[in-house]
Amino acid sequence: MVTPTYNWPEALELLLESIRNQSHLPNEVIIADDGSKQDTSDLIKRMQKDFPVPLHHVWHEDIKNRKPAIMNKAIASAKYDYIIEIDGDIIMHKDFVKDHLSMAEKGVFLYGSRVNIQENYLEELFKKKQTRFNFFSKGIKKRGRTLRIPFLANRYKKEDKRSSKLRGCNMSFWREDFIKVNGFNEALTGWGIDDSEMIQRLINIGIKGKRLKFRGLAYHIYHHEQDKSHIHLNEVIENETTANKITYIEKGVDQYLKK
Repeated sequence: MVTPTYNWPEALELLLESIRNQSHLPNEVIIADDGSKQDTSDLIKRMQKDFPVPLHHVWHEDIKNRKPAIMNKAIASAKYDYIIEIDGDIIMHKDFVKDHLSMAEKGVFLYGSRVNIQENYLEELFKKKQTRFNFFSKGIKKRGRTLRIPFLANRYKKEDKRSSKLRGCNMSFWREDFIKVNGFNEALTGWGIDDSEMIQRLINIGIKGKRLKFRGLAYHIYHHEQDKSHIHLNEVIENETTANKITYIEKGVDQYLKK
């Protein structure tokens, strides 16, 4: 399991506590840290002492937004074949990891949705350090996404086109497929598009998508929107990837893999 983070240890702590509560623990957790300050490092060191699985901290210097690079470094260091990607501001349902692993199959990536935790509930959320939610919980919206109904999840078919519902905060894929397309594109600037552009290259090599609905439940902690001033530049790259069926980019994960 890999999660990006940047200077929000309060949210990261709730994510890690929700991992601790999983019915099926991941083999390892890698925190891809895009240059957070010392308080994030202190939190991770404290939680490493009794965390139920290996908890790794991959950090690089804060030079604007370099999420694709830190994610590439983290996944290059991963010791296992299957990657679950979850954002550092997500709280997972106790069966989140179990659901991703039970639905995993060769030649497929999975993507799920999220329930939104509202801004006016944040003070209470962090005060309680709440990691469990249900349909009736306070402070959430999109309540239909709180329903876990495994037999309904199997109705969703594989897709060979990128869905507009894809969210990098809740997806999983095979590490070998990620390496085949050279991982995240470090030519992208600032926030946004990195997950969907990488997924488009997976689709271009024949990997199919499958939506996780009624499984893989995740709760997203509200935050103000990121700066999107550069996003049009990233959209140009993504559009080229789609139109030209690009499968491999120049600056990606290969530079961090052991030769």
